[in-house]
Parts: sequence; C-alpha cells; structure tokens
Amino acid sequence: MKYQQLSNVLLAYVVAVTAIAPPVEQPSIFDIAQRVPRSFDQNLHGILSKGATISHSLADAPRWSEYHEPTPGTIINVATERDVQTVVRFCVKNQIPFLAQTGGHGWIGSWHLGQNGILINMRGLNKTTFNPGRTQARIQGGALIEEVIAQAYANDAQVITGNCNCVGNMGAALGGGYGNLMGLYGFSVDNIISLEVVLANGTAATVSADQHPDLWWALRGAGQNFGIVTSALMKSYPTPKSKNMAWTGGLFYTEDRIEGVVQAIQDLVLKEPMNVFLYYTTTGPPTFNATVLVTPFYFGTEAEGRKAFQSLLALKPYKDSTAHIPYNEWNTAANSFCIKGGRKPSYGAGFANMVPATWRAIWNAYVDFLKLPGTQFSSILTECYSLTYAQSIMKSTSSFANRDVRFNGAAIPNYQDPNLDRQAEAFGSKVRALWRSTDSFPRNRTYVNFAFGDEPNDVVFDTSTPRLKQIKQQYDPQNVFNQYFDIEPAR
Repeated sequence: MKYQQLSNVLLAYVVAVTAIAPPVEQPSIFDIAQRVPRSFDQNLHGILSKGATISHSLADAPRWSEYHEPTPGTIINVATERDVQTVVRFCVKNQIPFLAQTGGHGWIGSWHLGQNGILINMRGLNKTTFNPGRTQARIQGGALIEEVIAQAYANDAQVITGNCNCVGNMGAALGGGYGNLMGLYGFSVDNIISLEVVLANGTAATVSADQHPDLWWALRGAGQNFGIVTSALMKSYPTPKSKNMAWTGGLFYTEDRIEGVVQAIQDLVLKEPMNVFLYYTTTGPPTFNATVLVTPFYFGTEAEGRKAFQSLLALKPYKDSTAHIPYNEWNTAANSFCIKGGRKPSYGAGFANMVPATWRAIWNAYVDFLKLPGTQFSSILTECYSLTYAQSIMKSTSSFANRDVRFNGAAIPNYQDPNLDRQAEAFGSKVRALWRSTDSFPRNRTYVNFAFGDEPNDVVFDTSTPRLKQIKQQYDPQNVFNQYFDIEPAR
C-alpha cells in the first residue's frame, strides 16, 4: 500500500518527532531542594489504591525529548482517579512539587521539576467508553490518542483528537486541540461536555458550562494551570466504518518547487473535510537528503480529495504515496513522532500567511543545520486546517485564543549529543524569527502546545491572560500547578 510506504519512509526520517473552596494558605512549596525522602514511599503505599505503584526510575515514564526534561525523584503510577486526589493532597501537605504526565510529549524547555518532585503518571487511567447512542464518549485522563481512536473506530464513531498517536489525548485537548476532523466539528475544546478535575487542594470537582463556569472557561485552553483532569465527557459522532475513510498520505517535492508549493498552500480554500501539512525533512538513510513533503487530508473519497488538492498535484510531486484509508490508520504515517528520547528543543510560531520568500530562507537554514553531524532526523512542520466552523464559535467561550491563527509551525531539531544544544537553539530561534517576521499579527502568537517555553503568557494565551490570572487566584492561589507556561495568580 502506498500509504504504508509513506509510514515506512517517515519512520526513517520524520521526528523520532477545590470542593471549589480555595486551598488553605501556606508557604510556597517550590523552595525545597532535597530529594523526596524514600521513607515517603511507605506512607504513600498506605494511602494509594492496591493497583498503584511507586518507582524511582525515569525509564518508567519516558519523555519524547530529553532536552531540559523533568527529572522527578519519584514516579507514582496511579490506578484510580482517587489516587490522583491522594497524591495531590500528599504533595501539598508535604510541600512537594508535582507534575501529571500521560504521553510525555510536552516539549517546552522550561520544565523545573527536579529530584525533589513527584511525577503523577496517568497512564493507568486509559479507558474510553461510549453511551448507547455513541453521541458521547467518556475519556480518562491517561488515554493516548491512538487508544481513543481505536475505541471510537470499534464503536462506529468519531471523536475529535490530535494527529499523533502516542500523545496524551487530554493534554492535547486542554491546549485547544487541533485535529483532522476539526473542520467539521471544531477544536477539541469545543467538543468537551464536562470535566472531572482534581483541584489544587486535592478535592475533586465536576466542571461544565453550568458548574463553575469560570473554571470551565479557563480549563479549555489553559487546563494544565488549573488542575488535573481525570476524565472528560466529550461529544462523539456516530460514523459507520464504511463511511469512516479519508484520502491522505505524502506528496514529495524537490526543493525547486518550494515557492510553488508554499503559494499553493497559501491559496488553498480549505473546505470542512480538508487539512494540509507541509514538512521539510530528509529522505532517510543512507543519504538523508533534504526534501519537501506535503500531506493532504480529505475526509471523503480519493477522487474528491484529488480534485480538492489539484493545485498541489499539478506541481508534479516526484513521489505520491497517498491512499484511501480507514479512520484508525489516519495517524499511522506520523508514528515516527512517537520515538522517545534524544534531544528535541522545538520552537513554534503562529502566522496568518504562507510567504514563499520566508519559506526559502527557512529551507536554507534547515539545510545548513543538517550539515551538523547527528542532526539528520530534524524537521520543520506546518499545519493548516479548515477554520470556518471553528471560527463560527465565539472566541469568548473558552480561554483558547488561537481561532484566528491560520497556520501553526514548529522547528524540531532532533539529535543525541547535548553539545549540540546551543546550535539547535540558535537554529530553532532563527526559524521562529523568520515566521514571526511575516506573520501578519500585531504581536507574536504561538499555540501553547507548539511553544518552546520562553514565551510570555500573552503570546500563548493572548487576550485571555488577565482573566486567567484572576481565576488562578481563586482556584490555585499558591500556584501548585506551575510547570507548564506558569500563570501567576493575580494579586
């Protein structure tokens, strides 16, 4: 199958890519430098469920990138939603910093969880269930995207998820949640019905439009700053397997087609069933030659897809590995993004237009970076989705701020040697600066799930920032949820 050929090629060279009362006032819990005492293990075992386990090895919760990764001294593998409450209460009581993790793909370079901290591994909470009509799905907080899709497909349904199988579904959704079907159904945050959340004092709350509406607004776009979501009730869409098909795959171009490809993507009018990605990547071993890759997506027939993307096909790709494939295989070609380990300091930016001259300059920077030994798995990517339906939903309905951003790009250096960090940072910063130089926005804008970590709040949360600070003061005044684009409580 041609699509499987794309998957194999990509594997070689794409990125190895509060009951609602506020907590009791107490000193900051993040000034303690010592490692969590091992004597705490016995205390924890006494209060956790029988299925929960405790580890002191990072190998038990590996991360996608080892660049400035969290280095907790203790990992707690929770088995129940109550375990999450228990760990949060224990950490707050004992002044221990903590972080919840599912897929471990958050790539920011500003983590500050060290040996004195606890990582709450959510992977044990991975179930997805559907109501009888298949119009709603209950998704636990530790489920990966591929697990959600597998259950949806088995139940003749669709659920809005991201496009990388091994990413934690909840983390992707709480940041906003782009995905293949968003042209039809909106962002993930638009499809959440309610959330079960462990708050900063270890209490559990059901949060929805009718229950704690301020927190509801904040969680959908900046969720990691306000609690740990143990499960979400989301909309789902009954779809028989015979209709649950899309045309997608790879169109490969030589570098002399860059300007034409970029202009074609800029000019595309993406209808609801469509999206398109642009990559700079390599051809893989043995030569690792830089190449241009476009992945069109059309939810419908192959004939419909080819007609919709005729402008790109007319540029005569040197290889076409597209195919008509079922829902549970749409993300397969990107499974190389699931390879964990190595160093991947990634820099993102949002922009309104694809400018050919900018992309030529980015190509030159990319080719120069590939000259460094050990960087051959590095890549550049940009995503573009149909936004018509998503933009029909008022921006004020959630804290997610990027409904007006047409393109999201990321420069992803990929290497093993820490001695290359400085060159990788310079490369990523340069590409980000090039995007920003022609982004057509009055100030920088970056999708929170694509950001590097040095961005101020108003770059990732935009005009939502002041209200988020006020809500933070109400629900997390001691700022215990401070690992991911920290929002300081209003004072």
